[in-house]
Formats: sequence, structure tokens, C-alpha cells
Amino acid sequence: MIEIGEDGRTWLLSGPTSSYALRLTDLDELLHLHWGPRITRADAESLAALPGPPYRPFESRLDGREEYPVEGGPRFVRPALSVRTQERRGTEWRFEAYEADGDELRLRFADDGLGITLHYRMRGDVVERWVTLANEGPSLELLRADSATWTLPERDGWLLSQLHGRWAAESRLARSPLTYGEKVIGSRRGHTGHQHLPWVALDSGANEESGEVYGCALGWSGSWRICVAQLPDARVQISGGAGYDDSGLLRLEPGESFTTPVFAGLWSDGGFGAASRTWHAYQRAYVIPDADQDRPVLFNSWEATHFDISEERQRELARRAAEMGVELFVVDDGWFGARTSDRAGLGDWTPNPERFPQGLKPLADDVHALGMQFGIWVEPEMVNPDSELYRAHPDWVQFQPGRTRTEFRNQLVLNLARPDVQEYLWEQLDGLLSSAPIDYVKWDFNRCFTDAGWPGEPYPQKLWVEHVEALYGLLDRLRAEHPGVAFESCSGGGGRIDLGVMARTDQVWTSDNTDPLDRLAIQHGFSQIHPARIMAAWVTDSPNAQLNGRISSLRFRFVSAMAGVLGVGGDLADWSEAELVEAREWVELYKEIRPVVQRGDLYRLRPPEGGLSAVQYVHGDETVVLALLQAQHHGEPVAPLRLRGLDPSAAYECRETGETHRGAVLLHHGLRTGLRGDFDAAVVRLRRI
Repeated sequence: MIEIGEDGRTWLLSGPTSSYALRLTDLDELLHLHWGPRITRADAESLAALPGPPYRPFESRLDGREEYPVEGGPRFVRPALSVRTQERRGTEWRFEAYEADGDELRLRFADDGLGITLHYRMRGDVVERWVTLANEGPSLELLRADSATWTLPERDGWLLSQLHGRWAAESRLARSPLTYGEKVIGSRRGHTGHQHLPWVALDSGANEESGEVYGCALGWSGSWRICVAQLPDARVQISGGAGYDDSGLLRLEPGESFTTPVFAGLWSDGGFGAASRTWHAYQRAYVIPDADQDRPVLFNSWEATHFDISEERQRELARRAAEMGVELFVVDDGWFGARTSDRAGLGDWTPNPERFPQGLKPLADDVHALGMQFGIWVEPEMVNPDSELYRAHPDWVQFQPGRTRTEFRNQLVLNLARPDVQEYLWEQLDGLLSSAPIDYVKWDFNRCFTDAGWPGEPYPQKLWVEHVEALYGLLDRLRAEHPGVAFESCSGGGGRIDLGVMARTDQVWTSDNTDPLDRLAIQHGFSQIHPARIMAAWVTDSPNAQLNGRISSLRFRFVSAMAGVLGVGGDLADWSEAELVEAREWVELYKEIRPVVQRGDLYRLRPPEGGLSAVQYVHGDETVVLALLQAQHHGEPVAPLRLRGLDPSAAYECRETGETHRGAVLLHHGLRTGLRGDFDAAVVRLRRI
């Protein structure tokens, strides 16, 4: 809901429990008024009437109060907008008009032919913000164009939460006191990155179940930056957008425009748990395609075969997977071109004639006959120097003239900003998806930008932005032409997870680390912002040969992976008959609880740092608890799990034991799981009666 002050210069956006308000002064200064619990328009106007801060020598009265600080004038904070023309640098804007269209508020400003529109939209209790820049004046350079600047209320002792990591150890949650100055996180790698998810949260003493939490998440899949600044007067602002530094985003010629990605924010007074559930509900309702459709159980062939792919071996794996109850069979890397190792073939997206002499259709038909969907792995944005594509078009990659072309994993990055590269990939992928009944595509991205040059292009910096826009356009076009195909975003695991790519894919590959114990911390951090509905998780072999050699029970591996979108990635040919029978039972159980896990409200009962960790999902009258015991010391009892989200006046039947529990007892005294020893795990299903 949008409310507008009588003078047309105060705006209030409200959701179910929260409000966001801003005010335009007589000097065309756009000031932040409120972000927090729901208020009335009269409350917002009373805030607008309060006197400004007292005069302070060497300080600006605007700093820490503006909605969107621009470069220039009486400001010293980091600018959200930095513009350079041939004659000058900076912005001196004037207000032109506002538009309230449905649930979207647009505030239009102008400066010497540059139109600046600030967009606001309330979706539930999440505020979406973005900016459109339209140039009708002389040529200009956008050095920086952040999507939004968020202003927090004055509190004592802000704490900053962030998700950091590295390959195979993504989404690690860290929380620390915010100190004076700027804290900057981001990626200068051309993709979202394993090192940070584009999300921050701030609180001044919240916990999982109570207290104020402010969170912000950026929807951009390229290089990005979020800056959290505690200013000299203790005010806190958060600014973020595409691009890591201020070296230049784009050049706008007359008639051209640029729209920033969405930077979304929320306020919650229910602690980190309520904040997460609000994020999850927002993504299921407004971001994730077809979020009301549960994702199938998949099998992926990578860890079973690596590059040693044959059509007959894939058929045998498919047969075993179907007997286990798998619903989607995926052929990973090695099916195309001269791809017998990671040294060749990327870019040549046609089936290897020796491995698949009649293409992919015969295997796909066999997989469908087994009752499963069929999927493949691709990495379209990359190319091996040893490929037909590179030999024909060496100029299609990113490179700096006169410099060595850096290779990672024996590959280079295609310059997707080039229209001819975009058209080539469209023809290849559209032809591939038309050649066989393919239901699913795992879209990978296995190296970062390094030599991001574009010889002959007058403004080569633009490839950092235009590569991402071209990726989005290609995915959008493929989804429109092949609406039955689902896509998974992968980047060496969790290197490209953000609201931007999630709007175009059906799930994400959370991490290449499939060890069930390591995954608990990864999944705990991931759940701070993203829902189980998109979190792909696999059961793989024990010992874990891919990473650490850890030995764990099949029970522990399955329960750990059932916290998201369940998959299997082990070498089924080496599994015993007893393991295959047990695995089928776990898959059947997952299918029963899948609607609750993928669509339910998540409660983190115990974090993974202790010996016992647990998560709970509530969907309607159904509740599912996943409990995992890492290790038990002698004589140390396993603590009961105090559940959440239940009706204290209701009774709940445990489907495992048939026992009836009172909601109030489960909430206060907890549920005993019966776990014991090392690497034990349990699934508990409760139904309200």
C-alpha cells in the first residue's frame, strides 16, 4: 500500500507488519524518514516535521539522512550515483514528479538531460528498490550507479551478519560488531562469487527468535559491492549495486538508459528466524519461477563417472536410479565435443559421436521409459582453447591485447556481451534442447573473469555489466522457447547464487562439497536468506572421495541432504543391495515430506556448531523435524528439541511412533529424538489433530 502526504512530498509504503517512509524537502532534498514497524501517514508526517540535526563544523547535514546520496554538493558519504561528462563530474538534480502505479512508487529527478528515477515497491514486508537512468543529454559515463542506499535508525551497538566462504565452504555465517568506517564486501570476479553472498543483516541484540533485524539482498549475478558504513555521528547506511569499484559501469549515449538490479530490504522484530522466513516467503512468491511446484529427486552422474562417459554406463546408472525412486536423471560433464578431460571441448555443444553416435535422444527416451525426466550439464559461457569454437573465433573470448590469455581449468571466458556470441549460444542451446526430450539443464560457470578486455571496443568496461544482462536475456529466451525445461544455476558449487539468477532458474547448486557434516554449516548460512525450495543437496559415497575421506552413515547423509532439494550423486554400481534398499526407503520418505520441506516455514532449532543440530519445517497442519547428531560423549544425554511454530492449544500425532504430543509441551519441554552415538540422524513427522 502506498500513501501520499497532502502536499505530495511525503510517501509511505506499508506491508503487513512494516512501513517505509521518505520526504522531499523544499530544497528537493530526498530524506529518509522511517523503516521499521508499521506506522500511519500522520506518523510519517510528524517525523518529517522534526527539526534536522544541529550544525556541526566539518560535517554535512545531509550525510546519513538522504535516501540516495549523489556525488557532488555538500556531501561526504560514499555516493550511490557518480556521473562524469566531458565537462563535469557529479550530479545536481532537481525533482520533477512522482508516480504511484499500483504497488510501485516512482520518484523522477533530472540533471542536465539525465533522468533519474528511483523505484520503490513493497512486496509483503520486503521493500524492493532500484534506479533507472535515462540519458537525453550529451554522452556521459556512469562511474557508479548503486541500486539503493538504506538508512537505519539510531541504535546502540550494531552487529553485522554476513555470509562468507570459498570454494566448497560457501555461505559461512559470521556476526561481529560494526565499527566506525566502512565495511565493504563484494566480488570483482565477474560473477556473484563463492567469497560472499550479496546479503547483509544488522541487529543490535537480536537472536534467532526475537529482536529487530534489518536485512538487504542484491539481485545481481556479476561483480557487485555492498558497503556498510557507520558514520561519524553513529548513523548507519548500507549502499549496494552492480560493479565492485568506481572505474566505470557503462557509457550512456543520448537516448540510452540503464536500469540497476533490485536491492531488496526487510525489517523484522522476530529475530533472525522471522527475517529468514520473510525472505523465503518473498522469494517463493515473487522471485523463483513456478515455486509452487516441488522439485524432483535427481541423480547426477558426475561422481560416478567423471569424464569416463559411455551411453551404456549411463543406462545402467539410470536403471539403478529408477529402482531407487529417482525422478530426474542428469548426465554431467563429458557428453559433448572432444570432452574426455577438462582440456578440450567446451564451446562445442553437440554430442560426442563416439559416446553418443545417435545423439542424446536414444538415452533420453530410455530414461523417460524408466519413468524419469532427463537432464544434461552445460557451461555455455566458457570455451577451451582446444575446441572447434575457439579455433574458428579466438577473438570471441575476453582478453587484453598484447597480454597472456590467462586460463583456469584450461578454459577462457567467452565475451557474452558480443551480439555474435549471444546468437551463437542461442543457436547451439536452442538446437540442443530441440534435438532430444531434455527436461533439465545444469548451467555451470567454472572460472572467474581475469583478462576482461574487449579489443576494438571504445568502452570495454561495459562487458562486466553487459555479460550479465546477456546471460539473463539468454536464459529468458530459452525459458520462453522451451517452457518445459528447468534450469539449475551452478558455479563450481555456490559461486552464482543471488536473487537475479534465482529469478531465471528453478534451483541452485549450493556447494561442490557434498560431505554431510560440512554441509550443515553451509546449509545453515544459506537458510539465512534463501529457501529450501531452491537448495540442491546430494547424497554421495562414503568415504567421501571427492573431498575429505570422511566416513558417515547412509542415514546421516540422507537426512542432511533432505533439508533441501534431494539428489543422489554416488556411484550406484558400488552400492550394496542393502544400501540400495535403504536408499529407496529414504527417497520414498523424502517424497512424503517434500511439500513441507520445500514450501514450509523454516525454524532453525539448533545450529550446527554443537553435537546436535536440527531444523523444522511447518506447512499447514504438517511439521517435519530433521535432527542430526554429529557425536555423543559418554554419559552425555542428547537434549530434547524445543519445537517452534506450533499451536500450543493443539495436539500433534507423531507418524513415526503413533504417540500424541501437546503443542504446549513440544514448545516448552521439547521432543526427544532417540539419537545416540556418532553420525546418527532422524526424521520426525508430526500432524496436527
